[in-house]
Parts: sequence; structure tokens; C-alpha cells
Amino acid sequence: MIWQTVLALVIGILAGIITGLTPGIHVNLVSVFILAIHRKLLAFFTLMDIAVFLVAMSITHVFLDAVPSIYLGAPDSNTALGVLPGHRYLLQGNGYMAIKLTVVGNYFALLLSLALFPIAIALIGEIYDYIVEYIGYFLLVILVFMVIREKNLIWAIIVVLLSGLLGMIVLDMPMLEDPLFPMLSGLFGISTLLISLNDNQEIPPQKTSSKIDIDWKKGVKALLSGQFSGFITAVLPGIGASTAAVISMQITRKLGDHGFMILMGAIGMVNFVLSLATYYTISKARNGVVVALAEMMGRMEMNDIMLMLASALIAASIGVWLSLAVAKVFSSLMTKMPYKKVVWTIIAFIALIGLALTGILGLVVMIVSTAIGLIPAIKKISRTHAMACLTVPVMVYFLV
Repeated sequence: MIWQTVLALVIGILAGIITGLTPGIHVNLVSVFILAIHRKLLAFFTLMDIAVFLVAMSITHVFLDAVPSIYLGAPDSNTALGVLPGHRYLLQGNGYMAIKLTVVGNYFALLLSLALFPIAIALIGEIYDYIVEYIGYFLLVILVFMVIREKNLIWAIIVVLLSGLLGMIVLDMPMLEDPLFPMLSGLFGISTLLISLNDNQEIPPQKTSSKIDIDWKKGVKALLSGQFSGFITAVLPGIGASTAAVISMQITRKLGDHGFMILMGAIGMVNFVLSLATYYTISKARNGVVVALAEMMGRMEMNDIMLMLASALIAASIGVWLSLAVAKVFSSLMTKMPYKKVVWTIIAFIALIGLALTGILGLVVMIVSTAIGLIPAIKKISRTHAMACLTVPVMVYFLV
């Protein structure tokens, strides 16, 4: 019945608000839980209703997860690289502007992905078998290209090696259930906050005007680059959103912070939409939520995909309003306390969440990751080298 589908959509949006605003609670975790109990849920909902719930949750999460990343410095794998420019916006009184730019990336990337969906289906079927065996070499070229462009070559190599080794060790720890949160929070979140403490920064009053300060030429370039990067994550196994952002940044130069925030907003959205195209075409799931959908539904028909995409568009339209409304609240709250107290409170909050989710081992990983994450700022090199924590393990997997 239609009311059940609408109810599933609404509950999915509410769940996406919770996962998006709570660091460490990812949609993949909820998807696994729903997968485990979905047979019991069939007493109240159809399989398609459950699918609508998961889609609505995922799309809403994409819109909301930029808020803790920008205002709290607590990233997940999709927003890790956005922490530093997002924090710069915050310290300039433009945290709300940073959210608006990611929302532009989110929403317009969804519209563009929907328009290109038929082309993606045709393209995936044609090229997948040809490119999958070259993934490792492709990532190696990207890593080398990133490093050789640095003036401080030695420290760039050191950061890549340390981050890559960290990633290989941490991701191979069977006793660590959620390795990405402590690792990425240390490399990109806490380290950024500590550097800003050292610089004696203060959070100025946040501007919350409705105007969007944007260079649309760079914006379009960022959206197109996001489509390419999102396509890579949706098709190729093991490549996440932040790794795709690194690749995209090497191809698309001079986006500036504005274009970069749009790019970061676009990639996660494109990844989800085109992951549906990938599963429909070659029965390969590249997204945690799509994995759960595949396990529950098996083979998806085009009618199923169309309903999911329609649900995504509805959730995204609501997600635009939600993310901007929540960002206004955060903009007001951030100026209520002195900056140093805010930063230490956020660091303690991230550490406590890491301890709750991953235990003492996770806290140790967070401390080591923070130490490595401080190096790029101290040695004045690009922080993107720390993404080797994800790129190197994937590269080694395909090359060895």
C-alpha cells in the first residue's frame, strides 16, 4: 500500500538525520542491522518498502554528514578531505557557506546522475571487464603523480609511506570493528583541530545569509569531475569516495575551496546512484547499502530501480532543507563558547565516540593517526597524501 511506502520513506529520512549527524554511526551499520531483521519486517512492510527506507536513509545521510565534518571536524570516509577547507570556512565565519556548497554538489550531482543513468548502464557493461585488472596500476600512477608534484618530496613520500602502512595494519585488524572512524578522525579531524589551536584561532560570528558565493564555471567543472570520480567508486572495487576525490583533484586543477566543497558533496551522491546502475548491469554491489539491497532483493528489475531513484529524489529535496536548517543551528551554537574550549570539547567528544565504538585499540589508532596527520601541516605539504591509508591497501590488494 502507498501509505506504507510513504511511511518507510519518512522513517528513512529520520534515520538518515541520525546517522548523518552522529559521528561513527554510518548507514552501512544500519543496513547490516536491517538486513538481519528484514524477514521480521516483512510482516509490516514489503521488500520494496524496506528498499525505499534504505535509499531515503542513505540520501539524507549524504546531505547531513557534512555538518559534523565541517563544524566538528569529525569525518567519515566520504568527507575526510573536506575537513580542512571546511574548517577554513568555519574560521572565516563561513561555515554555513561551506554547507551550502556541499548541498549544491549533493543535489545537482543527483540530478546529473539521474540524467546520465541510462548512459552509465550502457557504459558499465562495456568497459568493466577491460579496466578491472588495471586498478592497482592506476592507483600507483596516481600516488606517484601526487608525490612528484610536491616541492618537499621527501616528506611527501614519508607521509604516503606512514599513512599507507597505517592503513594496511589498521584495516587488517580483525578485532577492530570500525577501523575507518578512529583512523580518519585522527588523520584529518583531530590533527586539523590541534593545528588550529596552535594558531590561536577564534570562531567568528557565522554568516547565515541565503546568498551562495560561487563561481559557476568552477562549480560545473566540480560537478563533472564528481560524476567521473563517483563513477570510478561505483564501478571499481575497493575505491572509496575520498580516494576518488584524490584522483579527481589530480585531473581537475584549480577548483579552489568553493569548487572543492562542491566536488566533495557530489562524489558521495554519484557513488550511491551509480552503484545501483552497477548492480543492475553486472550484479556487483560497490556500496554498503546496495549490498544490503542486493542480499534482500536479489535481481532488481528496472521498475525497482526507478522507484528507488524516485525515492532518492524526494529524500534529496527534503535533505536540502534539512541540512541548511541544521547548519544554521550549528552556526549559532559554535559561537557560544570560546574557541579553545569548543575545540577541546570536540576532541574529547570524538575520542569518547572512538572509545565507545572501537575500545582502547581504536583510541591507540586514533592517537597514532593524529601524529601522522600533523605532519602535512607542519611540513607544508598536501594533506591528501594521508589518503594513502586507503589507497595503498587497495593498490596492494590488486597488485600482489
